Amino acid sequence: MPNTQGDLQAARIYDVDDTGEDKDNISIDCMFNPSEYTLAKTNTYKEQARNQGDVPSFEFEKAGPQTLTLKLVFDSGHGFESVAPKTEKLWKLMESKTREEAGSTEKVPPPEVAFEWGAFRFLAVITKMSQKFVYFDKEGTPLIAEVDVTFTQHKDTNDYPNQNPTSGGGDIERVWRVVAGDRLDTISFAVYGDATRWRSIAEYNQLHDPLALNAGQQLVIPMD
Repeated sequence: MPNTQGDLQAARIYDVDDTGEDKDNISIDCMFNPSEYTLAKTNTYKEQARNQGDVPSFEFEKAGPQTLTLKLVFDSGHGFESVAPKTEKLWKLMESKTREEAGSTEKVPPPEVAFEWGAFRFLAVITKMSQKFVYFDKEGTPLIAEVDVTFTQHKDTNDYPNQNPTSGGGDIERVWRVVAGDRLDTISFAVYGDATRWRSIAEYNQLHDPLALNAGQQLVIPMD
């Protein structure tokens, strides 16, 4: 297990099978845990053609996927070797392949993956990644790299069997780190796509005053 900032449990990215279980094929332990991560979701609405008032009426069209974005930092350690081999594993999680089957060529999509950090586990595919080398030795060997990754959830959590990576059973949970301006209804909408489910978050975390959230506070989000 790598030494992470503050000796916190290391975040991990790894490939999973169709049931969300670890395939034990590609696994990347983060050398430095992300300082923050962002969850987002976009729903699509269409403005109705006939509108009799000043405020337009909208019709729901489709629910967009939930996305997770984060920045990771990798360095070569004290060996002063290239950091590239450590980040190449991430690129492999975006590789598509081809295989010959029954006389025809079939394209194999990139693997499904999981980002796991403590109680937070996000099942998705990697849809965007950029890598920037920011420090080099005198021969030009890259020693530190910054990697921006976007994960896109393409299956509902309920599509997978009930599992909890930290206990082996029960409901899946997520941890939400509160930032300035967060409210329970906005958190509920970001996680569930439904602002009215804020009460379940309040009850799960035993919040007596749902408006009294503090920046840096961590909330456990039940994913039942």
